[in-house]
Amino acid sequence: MTYFFETYGCQMNKAESAAIEQMLLSRGWASAPSAESADLAVINTCSVRATAETRVYGRLGWYAGLKSAWAEDASLRGLPSRPVLAVTGCMAERLLADFKKRFPVIDYVVGNFQKSRFGEIAQSLEDAAQTNAVPAPVDLDAEPGAHGAAYSFSPVSLEPGAFTAFVPIMHGCDNFCSYCIVPFVRGREVSRPPAEILSELDQLSAAQVREITLLGQNVNSYCWQGDRALESVRFPGLMRRIVNHLEAGDSPIRWVRFMSSHPKDLSDELIEVIAEERRLCRHIHLPCQHGSTKILAAMNRKYSREQYLDRVRKIRERLPDASLSTDILLGFPGETGEDFDQTLSLLRQVRFEAAFMYYFNPREGTPAASMPGQIPLEVRKARLQEVIDLQLAITREEMAKRLGGEAVVLAQSVSRDNPGELLGITEQNERAVFAAPQSCIGSFVTVKLAELTGNTFRATILSS
Repeated sequence: MTYFFETYGCQMNKAESAAIEQMLLSRGWASAPSAESADLAVINTCSVRATAETRVYGRLGWYAGLKSAWAEDASLRGLPSRPVLAVTGCMAERLLADFKKRFPVIDYVVGNFQKSRFGEIAQSLEDAAQTNAVPAPVDLDAEPGAHGAAYSFSPVSLEPGAFTAFVPIMHGCDNFCSYCIVPFVRGREVSRPPAEILSELDQLSAAQVREITLLGQNVNSYCWQGDRALESVRFPGLMRRIVNHLEAGDSPIRWVRFMSSHPKDLSDELIEVIAEERRLCRHIHLPCQHGSTKILAAMNRKYSREQYLDRVRKIRERLPDASLSTDILLGFPGETGEDFDQTLSLLRQVRFEAAFMYYFNPREGTPAASMPGQIPLEVRKARLQEVIDLQLAITREEMAKRLGGEAVVLAQSVSRDNPGELLGITEQNERAVFAAPQSCIGSFVTVKLAELTGNTFRATILSS
């Protein structure tokens, strides 16, 4: 039996696809090189922006053509049609039963709270394969969605053969930013028990993983309440537990990252933990979204421009070698030219090393979609381009400050442009290319940062 995955969107989706893949591998399945040769094709979807959903609609059209051609051939040979197509993720959760009605090509719509049911789908396909029969249906219609079901964390989310891994530590979001659909498709916040997290780390250590990224829609609000009334663990305490556990087990996991962080919940205690523990990478992704306090309030971000800048000041003071990245959302309803200028000034003041920048894209069902003062598309696009141009200049200037210095790099892959070079990532989440044998992939090496090509360092290896 074979499978094929298409995964769109965030790192959580990637982790959840990897978890489903691990389940299939444990049952003896194998990865197919393409959807055409797979018994089961899975599309893991994203709903954060309309463009992400548009891509999925296009892929469903492609699958409809593929399955139609296969069904015609299968009927001539007396075989069941394939591949079986399952659509999961946030788009599946948002549309649920209507999704399959609109797109009959879909065999299974698996919401975010139903992913544990993939084992039953696999069993149905395995049973059918033994007799060349049509797979028996798995009834998912009665499952509750994001507002009534308990989320189930998978035991491990490692991609086969990988030496970096995502580790989900919490799920859902309680913030309800006015533009964001995530709380409606991921549900309310639930934190994963520390013992389960440490157990996954043991499996990752045994697999010789070198770097992990702790995941959640808002990791800073992690809070696990134990059976005993006084037993609770918040995110800084979890980070210390993780580091102590890795060190006690002499784990090969040397770097620990986390995302995403909400500025209102990034505490002084967490900054202190990062400063004290060397396994915690000196890189923080801290989405500000905007530079205007008025627009931040309309977004329901629950902090002001001044409060955000205070978080940045404390990070810079305690972690002077840390890099900062952010998310910027332009063209929010009611955004004036003055509000936009405040975002430009925030970028100039903070000087992020990287930013994910996008313009406002109304999402059906969110308060911002019907707010007055909607900004014309051409204005949104123009403001976004101005922010991109500014940030690219800042990124290059900040990276140039590191030229001539040394950095530890985790070698990740062969360079796309030169098979004699490797591509790696620094602790500050910067890309570096350097000449080295492929045997170094998966290892930490020390390099000298020699020059910049775009947003990538060209480096020379010093030691490994």
